Amino acid sequence: MKIESINIGEKRTQQRKDYAETTGIYKLPAAGPVEIRLTGIDGDAICDMEHHGGPDQAIYVYGGADYDWWSKELGRDLSPGTFGENLTISELSSAEFNVGDSLHIGDVILQVTAPRIPCGTFATRMGDSQWVKKFRRAERPGLYCRVLKEGMVNAGDVVEIKKYTGATISILQMYRDYYEKSKTEEMLRLHLNAPIAVRSRVDLEKELETLLQEKR
Repeated sequence: MKIESINIGEKRTQQRKDYAETTGIYKLPAAGPVEIRLTGIDGDAICDMEHHGGPDQAIYVYGGADYDWWSKELGRDLSPGTFGENLTISELSSAEFNVGDSLHIGDVILQVTAPRIPCGTFATRMGDSQWVKKFRRAERPGLYCRVLKEGMVNAGDVVEIKKYTGATISILQMYRDYYEKSKTEEMLRLHLNAPIAVRSRVDLEKELETLLQEKR
């Protein structure tokens, strides 16, 4: 695997049904080396701080294998950065990863923390009102990552994958469980035992607390 493209987005306004929103989802390939820091990439706009960015979702990765599938599904070519990812990585298929798996790119180490959940901003960017449903059904969510080690990366850099050996959950299972309304205690503990993103952890801890209170 290698980096196909490093993508950075500036703030841009797009029109939702009845209001305008500012977003950083429109990303374009960067020219030359880029520094990856604990907080992500300098100059990459994060407008919805409630759901995006932060140490546990500093970098969003999408794979060439997933893009190839989507190009066939949609009947058109898709440029790197179309899905708002920071790194487009050749051959990568996001559903094959577990939380905690790491991507090593030179000195940089990224650790997988969560799948991407599609939203209305994404649907508007794709110009498709049914996009959220389509993206969910495809089960090719891409990978949010925390940065374990900072450094410089460049298009063409080799990417090495190392599997996590601790307690974990697959990205695909985490993605499917997000949509499960009646989560069991076993399911919640499975998530919480893995090194998941803090946003997911806070939500799931609340769900577990509520579930345990109901059992008392």
